[in-house]
Amino acid sequence: MKISSVIDFSRNNQDLFLSQLKDFIKIPSISSSPNNNQDVQNCAKFLYNDLINIGFTNVEIIETKKHPIVYGELFYSKRLPTILIYGHYDVQPVNPLKLWTSPPFEATIRDGRLYGRGTVDDKGQVHLHLKAIESWLKVHKKLPVNIKFIIEGEEEIGSENLEPFIKENKNKLDSDLIIISDTSMIKKGFPSITYGLRGISYFQLDVKGTSQDLHSGMYGGAVKNPINALVEILSKLRNSNGKILIPSFYDKVRKILPSERKSFSELPFDEVEFQKNIQAPKLFNEKEYSILESLWCRPSLDINGIWGGFTEEGSKTVIPSEAHAKVSLRLVPDQKPNEIETLFENYIKKISPNEINIHIERMHGGNPFISDITHPAFKAASLALEKGFGKKAVFIREGGSIPIVNNMCDVLNVNCLLIGFGLPGENAHAPDEWLDLDNYRLGIESAIHLYKGLSEVKF
Repeated sequence: MKISSVIDFSRNNQDLFLSQLKDFIKIPSISSSPNNNQDVQNCAKFLYNDLINIGFTNVEIIETKKHPIVYGELFYSKRLPTILIYGHYDVQPVNPLKLWTSPPFEATIRDGRLYGRGTVDDKGQVHLHLKAIESWLKVHKKLPVNIKFIIEGEEEIGSENLEPFIKENKNKLDSDLIIISDTSMIKKGFPSITYGLRGISYFQLDVKGTSQDLHSGMYGGAVKNPINALVEILSKLRNSNGKILIPSFYDKVRKILPSERKSFSELPFDEVEFQKNIQAPKLFNEKEYSILESLWCRPSLDINGIWGGFTEEGSKTVIPSEAHAKVSLRLVPDQKPNEIETLFENYIKKISPNEINIHIERMHGGNPFISDITHPAFKAASLALEKGFGKKAVFIREGGSIPIVNNMCDVLNVNCLLIGFGLPGENAHAPDEWLDLDNYRLGIESAIHLYKGLSEVKF
């Protein structure tokens, strides 16, 4: 099947594809908000209709205990490789709204970027695969591979219902390779294949003191202030050099290979530019590791939120009855979330003052991921990206987490290609999230080449 005509079709329909993406972005599918449950349902229906219109022969909206999964299939022959593409249509909350330059669900173009919640994480990246498939079907009426598409609505809240779905539907999802586009490129103009992700363990700490708030003049000095106690606890999680102080925390951290260190040092990464882009006064990382090594291959611990007591304008002399914090740990191979969570809980209990009660809630976790880059699909992907972008692809790791990746690979017993088209500074999870429109266009073309290249791989 001639591929040049498929590329031409995608180029001639750029405006239409972008208009459809804007409609996709406009749906406020915030999975964590009960107020947006109907919007999440509407977004699933939007995808269902798009899959039908594109030409998928088997399309379903599969209800779960919370948000639906959208499934589409194009199966031609057992002789062809079967590719499973995964993505998600749910998005993060948008607050604080005042920090958005344009409304988060209006999908606004500025300076070659499409701004809006979900543009890059992950609606835009899902959409470019759909439009690559549509281009093949409009020109040749079929694809060079079998395609299964699974798009969930709970990735931003931990994919709780996807894991059992995968286990219960192994035959339905049987495939030769998984493709996920929910990652980023190292830099604009440098197409990237991600072969490693960090895992995560996420907690909420609830510190309880007295039965009610107290007057700090009448009781200050006689009772333990829960905020003071919480700050004391949090201050003992890391030292001033960034080392995590939880006993045995580093026992299973996989060492960085010399070949990886060399590869990372040759990537087009500029620490000064990185610092400037995020407007940090100074970068902070473990001194014996580079910034990329710290981001990709070393674990980290961050306090994601802390609250309690009086925070309004003015003053109020109060000892609050409770205080709270959210803490996340990014994990690396071969750390296991359950083991780290137990170590964390034991340490928190050990360092907590006796004068307060503390409750530790495990909110969600996910395993780190590392792929086998010797798999022949990686060569096919590298060639496809080079054809699409006109530049040789690089291999990178990322500091973020996609908890379902490891689970899908283990249950389905297949390898996974992580090919992302986001860019550093794209503000995923933050105000003014954006997608580079050159990457969207070239991503479609790269995906068109990728399906053809994978049809020639012997799995």
